[in-house]
Amino acid sequence: MSASGFVQPTTWGATLLAPDRTRFRLWAPDARAGAVALEVEGRAPRPMRPLPGGWFEAEAPVGAGARYRYRVAPELAVPDPASRLQAGDVHDASVVVDPRAYAWRHADWRGRPWHETVLYELHAGVFGGFRGVAAQLPRLRDLGVTAVELMPVGDFPGRRNWGYDGVLPYAPDTAYGSPEDLKALVDAAHGLGLMAFLDVVYNHFGPDGAYLHAYARAFFDGRARTPWGAAIDFRRPEVRAFFEENALYWLNEYRFDGLRLDAVHAIAEEAWLDALGARIRREITDRHVHLVLENERNGARHLRPVGHFDAQWNDDGHNTLHPLLTGESEGYYADFAGDGAAKLARVLEQGFLFQGQVAPRRGAPRGEPSAHLPPTAFVLFLQNHDQVGNRACGERLSALAHPEALAAATALLLLCPQVPLLFMGEEWGATAPFLYFTDHHGELADAVREGRRREFAHFAAFADPEARERIPDPNAEATFRASIPDPAEAARPPHAAVLDLHRRLLALRRREIVPRLPGARAIGAGAAGDAAVLARWRLGDGAVLTIAANLGPDQASVAPLAGGGRLLFESLAGAAASLGAGRLPPRCTVALLAPPAAR
Repeated sequence: MSASGFVQPTTWGATLLAPDRTRFRLWAPDARAGAVALEVEGRAPRPMRPLPGGWFEAEAPVGAGARYRYRVAPELAVPDPASRLQAGDVHDASVVVDPRAYAWRHADWRGRPWHETVLYELHAGVFGGFRGVAAQLPRLRDLGVTAVELMPVGDFPGRRNWGYDGVLPYAPDTAYGSPEDLKALVDAAHGLGLMAFLDVVYNHFGPDGAYLHAYARAFFDGRARTPWGAAIDFRRPEVRAFFEENALYWLNEYRFDGLRLDAVHAIAEEAWLDALGARIRREITDRHVHLVLENERNGARHLRPVGHFDAQWNDDGHNTLHPLLTGESEGYYADFAGDGAAKLARVLEQGFLFQGQVAPRRGAPRGEPSAHLPPTAFVLFLQNHDQVGNRACGERLSALAHPEALAAATALLLLCPQVPLLFMGEEWGATAPFLYFTDHHGELADAVREGRRREFAHFAAFADPEARERIPDPNAEATFRASIPDPAEAARPPHAAVLDLHRRLLALRRREIVPRLPGARAIGAGAAGDAAVLARWRLGDGAVLTIAANLGPDQASVAPLAGGGRLLFESLAGAAASLGAGRLPPRCTVALLAPPAAR
């Protein structure tokens, strides 16, 4: 590898062998030998040589920029499932890419350790594409963010999508920019000392443009289905190679610092996750690379120090905090509402709330014991794309929670030892919703729109069919436009104060908490009222971090803090009742005390 371009070898797809020669490989076990041909624009079709195991291969005297398809049947020519770039959309021709074309400015970047991570999740399209995201990086660095996390960028149908309907996971969607634009974004992040993470989807393909069903049915597992369609069969070595090489491709060829693996609970072959993690750790040893799971199974065994993954998105933490802040208890919040302070204390002390207990809505046990894991094994958040965008009208917490309670929860999020994640616009309390948007057409558009409305029929606010009609149409361009936050808000009251709070908290985290995180362990947490908690951690240098937070409207009592210490932050500066006095004033006080390591 060199600064002039990093290359990840792949079993699938188009490999540039020389400036004017490319090898093409496709796994098409359902295609007849002799019936598969390479079609390069402007050239006669070239038969692909059958190889053992359902593979087909051809070489052609073409270089970067050549447009091609695979003809897998007389009536069907398809894009490359491992396309690195599309000439338009998912149904169009694929394009040969030269991975060495981009000249990296910061090729010596070695990343940052996991405990320094402050994640900022964003949607590249809402930010104006890869170049638009790059323009925001200095602002995010100055805020105190250390890592930007892009929602999936793999090619999806149309011009607007969350990214989870992608069907070509190697090809950055051209709606956001070129491969070089994405590399320049990652490069710019590294130049500012920021990490770049990518959300990847290995549990399903989207409903439009997934041609693998036509010529590689064995790619899919007939034993199981996901909520989004056919399950992927990770028992097949060809399938494993497709996704393992995809992960390495993003980490090596694009130099991403980490991956967030979406909804791995929808992967039937759970052992494959550990094989993937082990391969990444084995093959990338010269820099920090971080792997994060979204996993409803709460599979503690996958997480370090035993497993290969740095952390899991702590949905239990969010789902406990949200009812405390909003009073909501419908849908999946039903398992978390009631006795919220005790549940939050368990999350702060042990990570997961569900560690093998029966989840009432599921009627089955969920989770594994997690108290042995370090707090940095959990990514905590108040908002993310799911928890905002999967609401019928995409409301953010700034529209749902009391501002003082939200300020207290923000301090808890940014000063506790779990790894914090912010969702774009959260740092100034953006008023724009984040809605579910797609760009489907015809019958699929109708099905998505009506399915979205049926999804909320059991919620009280949408029991009336007329109310459901007011749920924004995911396919309308206006739905996407409404989801774009306005950064100009950040300079106006009350948003400026919210932004200042985030900036001060992140500076405090960087100065007082982060250096002490390696070796941190919880030493106790408990309820201090209906919506108040008191939690303590012994940090790596022996200091004791104490956080007391009251998220409710009633005054709460806490035990006096033993051993003295230094008051680092209080969300109501100058409040009459302070933590040291043993009382939390209503709703809105968060305090953090860290006694000196040596006495």
